[in-house]
Amino acid sequence: MPLINIYLRRGTAPEYRRDVSEAIHAAMVDVLKIPRDDQFHVFHEVAPEDLVVQPVVFGLPRGERTMFISLSFNQRPAGQKAELFRTIVANLQRTAGVPEEDVMLVAFETASENWWAAGRVVIPATGYDERMTSIG
Repeated sequence: MPLINIYLRRGTAPEYRRDVSEAIHAAMVDVLKIPRDDQFHVFHEVAPEDLVVQPVVFGLPRGERTMFISLSFNQRPAGQKAELFRTIVANLQRTAGVPEEDVMLVAFETASENWWAAGRVVIPATGYDERMTSIG
């Protein structure tokens, strides 16, 4: 049951947010093998003055569409997270036209016992949803 928070500047269209959400979710389904219906995304649109980003970060120019994406899920192998990051960026470029330099990602991992949702069945031995066929 991943929880995704997306922070961006105020004023985006609902269609754009839907495209961003779909790009992220498709990556989660493809890479983490989460069930298709396991989608919990929260958008936080903030005033431009409340999203402070230097115009050049790590030597790359950052645009007005810079977004911060916070991913919360159970612990995953480093390689799988790297693949997830690459896939999210590629999907955002293709689906929503977001340049890779405008995507900032962070993953927060937590133990499976810290998650609860009605109807969710977790396999005690693995800590993952019973509908998941692979965890990494």
